[in-house]
Amino acid sequence: MSRYFDEQETVGRGKREKGQGEALRLMAERGYRKSPFFRKTLDGLSLEPAQFVSVKELEKLPVITREALIDLQKVEPPFGGLADPEAQIDRIFVSPGPVYEPHLSESDPLWARSYTAAGLGPHDIVLNAFSYHLVAAGLTFHGGLRRIGAMVVPSGTSGAQIQVQLIRDLRVTAYTGTPSFLMAIIRKAEEEGYAFRNDFSLRKACFAAEPLEASLRERFENEYGIDTYQMYGATEVGDVAYECSEKRGWHLCEEVLVEIVDPATGRNVPIGALGHVVVTRFNPLFFLFRFGTGDLSRLIEEPCSCGRTSYRLDGIFGRIGDAVKVRGLFVAPSQLKELQKKHPGIRFQLLIARTAHEDHLTVRFAGEAGSDFEEKFCSDFREICTVRIDHMERISPDDLKEGDPLISDRRNWR
Repeated sequence: MSRYFDEQETVGRGKREKGQGEALRLMAERGYRKSPFFRKTLDGLSLEPAQFVSVKELEKLPVITREALIDLQKVEPPFGGLADPEAQIDRIFVSPGPVYEPHLSESDPLWARSYTAAGLGPHDIVLNAFSYHLVAAGLTFHGGLRRIGAMVVPSGTSGAQIQVQLIRDLRVTAYTGTPSFLMAIIRKAEEEGYAFRNDFSLRKACFAAEPLEASLRERFENEYGIDTYQMYGATEVGDVAYECSEKRGWHLCEEVLVEIVDPATGRNVPIGALGHVVVTRFNPLFFLFRFGTGDLSRLIEEPCSCGRTSYRLDGIFGRIGDAVKVRGLFVAPSQLKELQKKHPGIRFQLLIARTAHEDHLTVRFAGEAGSDFEEKFCSDFREICTVRIDHMERISPDDLKEGDPLISDRRNWR
């Protein structure tokens, strides 16, 4: 089995930049013909699609954040004028906001590079613990695994006890999902009397949707004998970067053009400087140029000894803006405003902390709340944000003032 997904991963950087420039120009020319929003943007800036052959031209366009994308789709549903209205779309996914995402066909190599770099292949039976419901995660990770020939167990978000049973009975060799859920599965196995390292065949794990803390990685690898890999992407643009066996940064995928920009100006920062991760995916049906992920990182220019020649991301250093991820799912201010409409007269704030390698969500609230308020609020929150509240805390109105942020993220990933 090859250690690379294809020869593109080892081409010279000059050849890669030339190929990316050509892909960018073709996408811009097609987008100008097919996307009303992109055509309006270029006309407003007096730009021609044929000009787009490098990052220099690309940074003349505005960065589109997730919140901006939500607003665009509200004004012009369902895709904000960004999609080709004549395209035959295979699948439409929905993520919190909501954001409607027309996705590429199953022939696209989404996540296949990541799994190849982790050493997975036809010899593996992989438990896919990402959700298959509405969001892109389950099906796109599934597609990447099938692309490299792996057998997939589509367990989704089934309870930890069922996951233990599947890993045991099917002799699962690899896991893909969030690190916190794998730890919950291991704990459940230990509660049932198993010694995870000795009684199971799972030896590799590929994580996405939440950071992998160094202490948790050490436990997985040293205590449980699981070789761990990190993958990075966003539902709006697919896979962006992945870790190889050297584990010294995340290689950029060949299907995306990644910029690290100054959050205030949208201009590219020098190589190695910290900035906002902005992604353009070469896409023939959804013309989303310069999507702002909200994540902070920097590029590593030095060659990797694995032989791949792409630049690498140096992990994630934090987030900009107001949207945050809780247990792998975004919680956005637009969703919280919907909750405010449902519960007038109540002030609330989300506190997100990290306990025992798991996200813990507390909602502090103040105001005239009836006896059934907490139950009703938790139900509405789960319906709108698709995330479970762990704890409700009633506080004095003096402790939550007008203008306090709706979300307080107290996690520390580094």
